[in-house]
Amino acid sequence: MKIKTSEFITSAVRREQYPTDERIEVAFVGRSNVGKSSIINSITNRRGLAKVSQTPGKTRLINFFLINNDFYLVDLPGYGYAKVSKKEKASWGQIIETYLNSRLQLKRVVLLVDCRHKPTGDDIMMYDWIKHYGYDVVVIATKSDKLSNNDLKKSEKVIRDTLKLKADEKLYYFSSLNKKGRDELVDSIFDDIVLSEVSEEK
Repeated sequence: MKIKTSEFITSAVRREQYPTDERIEVAFVGRSNVGKSSIINSITNRRGLAKVSQTPGKTRLINFFLINNDFYLVDLPGYGYAKVSKKEKASWGQIIETYLNSRLQLKRVVLLVDCRHKPTGDDIMMYDWIKHYGYDVVVIATKSDKLSNNDLKKSEKVIRDTLKLKADEKLYYFSSLNKKGRDELVDSIFDDIVLSEVSEEK
């Protein structure tokens, strides 16, 4: 699938602030500083579409981006940043949970983890949360340019074992710097659900 157009539509905290046009949605979620904004900019080929910050925990809202005028890419707040209050952490968690709870337009959640580290307790909880709500989940390990091929193989085993991924559940590796495999990744994330939605509308 080619991403031809992408534009920021709105930010939201509460359900009543979400778009109401019923286009399907694919959400991206991950720990603060996992490279979420960078990967969104990479796959849309729009530098600066999602604001990249050197300060972890900067994304505190749900951001909706309209892709090809067909569907929304949804950027959820980063979680797990240690240098914020428990109250603020709880607030971010509530924002994410409110969105995941009964969002009929949501067809897939992309969970981002850092390939250099073992998934954290927060990552495990988020993966389980997504599964609990019944959404299809795609796991992408970011910053793959930082590891050798040998270390990438070790990383895959650690991530699969920690998240308890089934054999048929794919784990993708991606670097926003070299963008290797970008087109295949875009196809894997969006193709099947977008095409099925278009065929249903016909």
